[in-house]
Amino acid sequence: MSATKIIHSIPSDPLTGAISVPVYQTSTFIQEAPGVNKGFDYARSNNPTRKVLEDVVAQLEAGHSGFAFATGLAAIDAVLKLLSAGDEIVAVDDIYGGAYRLFTHVYEKLGVSVRYVDTTDVDNVAEAVTSKTNLIWIESPTNPTLKVSDIEAIATIAKSVNALLVVDNTFASPIAQKPIELGADIVIHSGTKYIGGHSDLVAGLVITKTVTLSEKLKFIQNASGGILGPWDCFLTIRGIETLDIRYKKQCENALKVALFLKEQEAVQEVFYPGLTSHKNHEIAKKQQSGLYGGIVSFTLKEDTQEGANRFVTNTNYFKLAESLGGVKSLLCHPAQMTHASIPRDIRLKAGIKDSLIRLSCGIEQAEDLIEDLSTTLQICNPAKELLFV
Repeated sequence: MSATKIIHSIPSDPLTGAISVPVYQTSTFIQEAPGVNKGFDYARSNNPTRKVLEDVVAQLEAGHSGFAFATGLAAIDAVLKLLSAGDEIVAVDDIYGGAYRLFTHVYEKLGVSVRYVDTTDVDNVAEAVTSKTNLIWIESPTNPTLKVSDIEAIATIAKSVNALLVVDNTFASPIAQKPIELGADIVIHSGTKYIGGHSDLVAGLVITKTVTLSEKLKFIQNASGGILGPWDCFLTIRGIETLDIRYKKQCENALKVALFLKEQEAVQEVFYPGLTSHKNHEIAKKQQSGLYGGIVSFTLKEDTQEGANRFVTNTNYFKLAESLGGVKSLLCHPAQMTHASIPRDIRLKAGIKDSLIRLSCGIEQAEDLIEDLSTTLQICNPAKELLFV
């Protein structure tokens, strides 16, 4: 969708003409007779503000229906409830720590098994699926090493074993990538990140491809009750109004930051799909519309947590915090923060080294962000010469 279509997919209020979507802060709705209502009966089941958000995100992702949840993990949990004991998941190895925790410590105890593979190699996925595989779960790009998987090719594998393909599209956003158009069945978003965009809410979004999946997710959403409240729905809608312009600016900043870091002697490796040196650059170029996201990860030559700690506690504009995708730049140390729940040996195998640092570029001036990083590198490595590009 173009920026124009995104903005005008958000309706004005038909009752009053209000140009902003009203916040329907109500728990229940008056009925004309038992079961006779205006489409709303109880706020867990539906809410007018939430319905606008869900309809808009469905349009954003070219899906059939959208569903808004209290958090990204609540959205993931709702999708996993499509499974039964004995089912199997094939999941990307470089997975968000919260998803790993949910898969391993909750659903494996309930009889759902999980195999983790490097999904950037399609052959790995083909070899991992079995007759018990009901769901293939990928992030593309991944968090935090920014691996990119071929969604269209994996969708073909999923169909061959009658499994659902779920794509966490948080990092790419619907501005860059539409997994449903590439063959995915379900798209997940942490609405907390780029879609909300201002670090002022937590939200989870699920978009389904078919009527059948929509009916199942609607039942789960209502039965489990982990819905997003009307005020946070309003804030998420407001964030969507500027999603296109924000995301493109963040992509622009991230590329400049990645190019700078790539030339620094103290930096071991830079992970950014927009770099031609990135091993998945060509597939990212093909399926991400030439937009590579606002996240840049890198490792230091001093591959220690101590070295990473010195760096992340000395920046100025990049604030040390969980989360990403907001207008203000953030950074984090995944090994101790977002991915701390993953055992070290598994984390290292997935490429998340002790010195890996994840940057979330905001909408500040790129030159200011680069100066911040260069100053920090100088503080942490005073003997090293800094190279500007």
